[in-house]
Amino acid sequence: MSSEDLEAQEDELLALASIYNEEEFHRAESAQGGEIRINLELPQDFRIFAKGQFRRSAFGAAQDFVDYPSNSPPVFTLSSRWLSRVQLGTLCKRLDELWQENVGSVVLFSWIQFLKEDLFSFLSIESPLEVTNSNKGKQERKKEGAGKDNAEDTEKDSKEQPDPRAIQEVDPRSNLLLQLLDFDEMQQQKAFDSKMFCCNICFSEKMGSECTCFKDCKHVYCKECMRDYFQIQIRDGNVQCLNCPEPECSSVATPAQVKHLVGEELFARYDRLLLQSSLDLMADVMYCPRKMCETAVLVEPDTTMGICPSCQYAFCTLCKMGYHGLSPCRATAAELRGLRDEYLKASEEEKQFLEQRFGKRVIQKAVEESFSSEWLEKNSKACPRCSSNIQKVDGCNKMTCTSCKQYFCWLCLGPLSRVNPYGHFNDTSSPCFNQLFQGVDIDDDEEFWSDEED
Repeated sequence: MSSEDLEAQEDELLALASIYNEEEFHRAESAQGGEIRINLELPQDFRIFAKGQFRRSAFGAAQDFVDYPSNSPPVFTLSSRWLSRVQLGTLCKRLDELWQENVGSVVLFSWIQFLKEDLFSFLSIESPLEVTNSNKGKQERKKEGAGKDNAEDTEKDSKEQPDPRAIQEVDPRSNLLLQLLDFDEMQQQKAFDSKMFCCNICFSEKMGSECTCFKDCKHVYCKECMRDYFQIQIRDGNVQCLNCPEPECSSVATPAQVKHLVGEELFARYDRLLLQSSLDLMADVMYCPRKMCETAVLVEPDTTMGICPSCQYAFCTLCKMGYHGLSPCRATAAELRGLRDEYLKASEEEKQFLEQRFGKRVIQKAVEESFSSEWLEKNSKACPRCSSNIQKVDGCNKMTCTSCKQYFCWLCLGPLSRVNPYGHFNDTSSPCFNQLFQGVDIDDDEEFWSDEED
């Protein structure tokens, strides 16, 4: 190799290193050469779809030098995870042609520009592009008997010796579709990080690397504002409210965004509360009633028994008490008070559920007792001594309890003296003074103090 070739190679490698960043061009340390990773820019509205089992795809080129550029082209290989070996071989031949057109001159930059700008048109790749494994695609075409042209292409491919410089990277453990999406997201994030944005909260101009973008609505806020906002919501337990601060916007932050902003400790709380809120929405998941446990319990359908997998506590899924088999649930006094209204307003299905839970007799008793209680509250008063319910039908306000025979005032419910029970109504200091017949309807025909009686 002449010194002129070495100098030309060195100059070209330095030029490539100055044009492309480290992710695109990596110069070899132990040899005169390097590796170029080419990220293709898709045409506008270009669509890619994939089906079946996929493998990751990428595109790269590696080169070495012999007596380049005076006599020979660079020694190179082309590798890709989404182009077939036939397509890669076609590209290798085109690179050879470009070299023949420029013998004696450096061509690496021309090769790179061709691959970046003309690859789609040269290989006649149009939208929509179906990305699949070439070997599997051939097997499927043979098996399904796809058209004559495909069969001829398959036979032709099998007869032609593949170009050794064309390398198709294959990883059966990878999923091509997911990795294409990951790569696209990574490139979008790089473009976002390099731009300036105005935070919609503090209205400061900041680089995208210092901002957060909600994926659905594309609203942008600085990380400092969103960190404070997320921390307050998580500490308050509002993990379902980590949405875009824009009014009437329903876009929600992804768990990855939350973790990046709030740190490990708060994210652990967020993750736990989010799981709990999700379990709360599942009809077949309940929590162990024991306060010391409260483990999530998966309940089998058509059964009222739950068994905690942690403490082995068997409980009734309706009343949360110890499992009682076919016996009705025991309702508390507070539950019975509201049971009547709930039952009377319920649909037929809801009534059947309540009857199954508490028992039909308990429901009927609750309804009857609640009606009785309401009537007694409106039409009777409790004896101040024994608390028996007393109904006043007629007569004056001096009452006698039918149970304990206690005299008491109907107006103030105060006990009366057995020696002089009417003294309470004659005492000027009494609140019921001169009200012995207060509220009593006197029939004119009877005339308690008529002249005839006198």
